[in-house]
Amino acid sequence: MSTGRPREAGAGPAVVLVGPPGAGKTTVGAVLARRLGVALRDTDADIEAAAGKAIPEIFVDDGEAHFRALEREAVRAALTGHEGVVSLGGGAVMDAGTRELLAGLPVVFLDVALADAVKRVGLDAPRPLLAVNPRKQWRTLMEQRRPLYTEVARAVVTTEGRDPEETAQAVLDALRLKEA
Repeated sequence: MSTGRPREAGAGPAVVLVGPPGAGKTTVGAVLARRLGVALRDTDADIEAAAGKAIPEIFVDDGEAHFRALEREAVRAALTGHEGVVSLGGGAVMDAGTRELLAGLPVVFLDVALADAVKRVGLDAPRPLLAVNPRKQWRTLMEQRRPLYTEVARAVVTTEGRDPEETAQAVLDALRLKEA
């Protein structure tokens, strides 16, 4: 999409990051935003702000269906109203409407190995969908989601062996974006 030329106002996000829990979407997103001179918008943070509580609490108090409804709205708002870097929650791609919104956008799938995801997320972290048998659950999530991450992505960047700066550079290179 971009070759470093200025983007038109209202053109949508500069970069959208998708991937599973532990891929580094928020961390790499912050590096990308700094290097591109734009803001980062994390839809999980948007959901928590709108609900006034943490995502695990939303799951427990209101259920996954309610969380997914909040997520759809947060994603729509971010993809249509933010021109910086957008980090989507790991399950956002499960929604067909979200996948439609992602069509044509500079989406990058941050692919992470299970061992790295476990190190980053930790097995005791408050991840509602990873609460029971986290390794098995993570594998199951990836079996369901990998085809969807790949479907929406313009580029796939593997995080293995890369720190956040190196991963951000790989994203910039994959999308042919220049730093601000």
